[in-house]
Amino acid sequence: MSYRELPVRPVLAWSAVTVAGRLPIAMAPLALVFLVRERPGGYTLGAALAAAYVIGEIVAAPVLGLRLDAERARPQLVVGLVVGAVGFAGLGLAPDAHPVVLAALALVAGAGPGAVPGALRALLTSMVPERAVTQAMSMESMLTFVVWAAAPALATGLALGVGPAVPLLLQAALLALSVAGMWLLPAGWTVEPQEKGTSARRALLRAWPVYVLGAAGLGLLALAELILPALLEQRGIAIGWAGPLLAGFSIGSAVGAFVYGLRGHWPGPLAVQSVVLLLAVSAGVALVAVLPWTAAIGVALVAAGLLQAPAMLTRNLALRLLLPPSALAAGYSVMYAAVGAGYAASGALAGGLLKLVAPSTAILYGVGLTVLLAVIGTVGERRLNRRTEAEAAAAQAEGPAVDAVERKVRR
Repeated sequence: MSYRELPVRPVLAWSAVTVAGRLPIAMAPLALVFLVRERPGGYTLGAALAAAYVIGEIVAAPVLGLRLDAERARPQLVVGLVVGAVGFAGLGLAPDAHPVVLAALALVAGAGPGAVPGALRALLTSMVPERAVTQAMSMESMLTFVVWAAAPALATGLALGVGPAVPLLLQAALLALSVAGMWLLPAGWTVEPQEKGTSARRALLRAWPVYVLGAAGLGLLALAELILPALLEQRGIAIGWAGPLLAGFSIGSAVGAFVYGLRGHWPGPLAVQSVVLLLAVSAGVALVAVLPWTAAIGVALVAAGLLQAPAMLTRNLALRLLLPPSALAAGYSVMYAAVGAGYAASGALAGGLLKLVAPSTAILYGVGLTVLLAVIGTVGERRLNRRTEAEAAAAQAEGPAVDAVERKVRR
């Protein structure tokens, strides 16, 4: 199936709801920093509010994802979006409130829609034919990278050009708009009757290697984003180049997602594709640390971006194969939390290392940690696949024996 078959009314409606729901998420950290930057200790407070928001996302995503009713997900998603809108509106309407109040509102704004990205992904894959799942998820990845590329500019422009509270109020309005759009989508996705008794928690726990690889992948993005300004200063390059260079990474990721979706199947198992792509992205980020020229750094970042999106896509596709449909939304939500944790951990590591070593060395340490996580995840996934294959073979062998017993009983 080609991309030309995706622009049908349900998928277009899904795309509109997704953009309206994810743009506030992408704008949030920077918008929170601009909201309080003029207060005493504003940047420190802004970083704390952004951390509270991310913690809300990471904690709520798996908890709410596990509680989703797949066939009647809409009411739960609407409640989550409304809670997020209330949190953003509170921040925008009371920017001078006590820091504890602002932190609580940021936590609520992050936690409310925690399960929405995972549920919308599960809903998308249920709306398209099986042969079009790769293209649909590639399209979702392209949308995500476009949103994340536009969000910083939008948040900065509104905060500096109109007012610090305006981005937060816009975020609340966008979430309210996505609430209205939920009625353009199916109420949920179908779950086979025999799957309703499946232990979702057990299935999610068994898939831990996939989450480790996902966290490792986004950890590389954190290294690229958070250390790049310091690296440019180390190289004697104008810090203003950080924005265009990171935009190149995002554009490369969108192109990579598009190219990956052009083919329904790529050579090799998904686990092999994932580790190869992840190691290639690691090599690209390592090159950023050692190359001395602006153009060369830009080329390395674009190349890393081209491979970053396919690496994440293979993780989501692998998760779809490992989990029953009844647990998919929860699985995607856990993945969302895992990659957020990977980003936060890499950012914290980078911040700590910058106090001890040069930016280029900090990036190389971070790449080393990513490679270690990739090895752990790959070994774990290999064992998981072997166990899954063995269980499938045992179930297949057991089937004829059960049928024979039933025939004897009937006689």
